[in-house]
Amino acid sequence: MNNSVGNTGRLLWAGLRALIVLTIVCGVLYPLAVTGIAQLAFHHQANGSEIKNSDGEVVGSSLIGQTYLTKDGEPDLKWFQPRPSNGLGTNSVNTRYTLILSGATNLSGDNKDLIKQVRDAKAAVVKDNSTATYTVKPSDVPADAVTSSGSGLDPAISPDYADLQVHRVADRNGLTVAQVRKLVDAHTNGRALGFMGEPTVNVLELNIALQRLTATH
Repeated sequence: MNNSVGNTGRLLWAGLRALIVLTIVCGVLYPLAVTGIAQLAFHHQANGSEIKNSDGEVVGSSLIGQTYLTKDGEPDLKWFQPRPSNGLGTNSVNTRYTLILSGATNLSGDNKDLIKQVRDAKAAVVKDNSTATYTVKPSDVPADAVTSSGSGLDPAISPDYADLQVHRVADRNGLTVAQVRKLVDAHTNGRALGFMGEPTVNVLELNIALQRLTATH
């Protein structure tokens, strides 16, 4: 009986010691080490890839797209516009806060609703980006201007779509086309590792640069 109690006590003590050691190593030391390495080597990424405006305020993340709308909910045409986000769901659970929901439309290529969305989006792009001195043709509109990404939160657009918006942005902000196109060129990112993916333009970063340019113009 005494041996049984003693063995049980030793097992419990061994288990407790293992619990304490593993808690300290896995629950304290390891997270601190990973966090420390991340802050030292990847400070920007570890903090959410935050982007600040000209006033030093955090206005978003370089990894998540956002819309640029007027108070009436219409596209604010003085800014570069992102891809459509037709795949975003609606918040029907928590009505107090606006949640960021990610998702695709899941509509097939021959779906009537999708076809109408694309046609309407193309017509809007042509209308919104045409100016008194520059006319956008339907054939000029790239695919990413009228279709949402798989996540609906894509922060980047193609250089073609950014270039299509140059004349409108210049006209709305009292800038020259050359000034705005120079911003687009400066914020065009090449393929990852030189061969993966396609060149992109981060819309938020481009609009921050546009804000700085208009403030000094």
